[in-house]
Amino acid sequence: VQLQASGGGLVQAGGSLRLSCAASGLTFSAYTMGWFRQAPGKEREYVAGISKSGRSTYYKDSVKGRFTISRDSAKNTLYLQMNSLKPDDTAVYYCAASYSSIFNPVDYWGKGTQVTVSS
Repeated sequence: VQLQASGGGLVQAGGSLRLSCAASGLTFSAYTMGWFRQAPGKEREYVAGISKSGRSTYYKDSVKGRFTISRDSAKNTLYLQMNSLKPDDTAVYYCAASYSSIFNPVDYWGKGTQVTVSS
């Protein structure tokens, strides 16, 4: 199984980025998918999730209204559209797949992509 995240980079505050996570080696539609992030010196935190069907989503309070998670089953790809980025969004972003609806446990992790937001 591979989860290949991409799309990170350096952006100014207020800017946008779109992260992608290409999944292979698993039945994509059988997994809840999500994005986590880890900033330097902090614990990894759950940012956004999307159900197996794509009909339900979850967002951490601090990203609601700014981030949008989506999935394309035809392409086996997960996305995170990030708008109005803030310096506090700076972190390594990881995609994750879980057979559980609550990511307990996470079955697979991607390698992460760095997002840096300058003020």
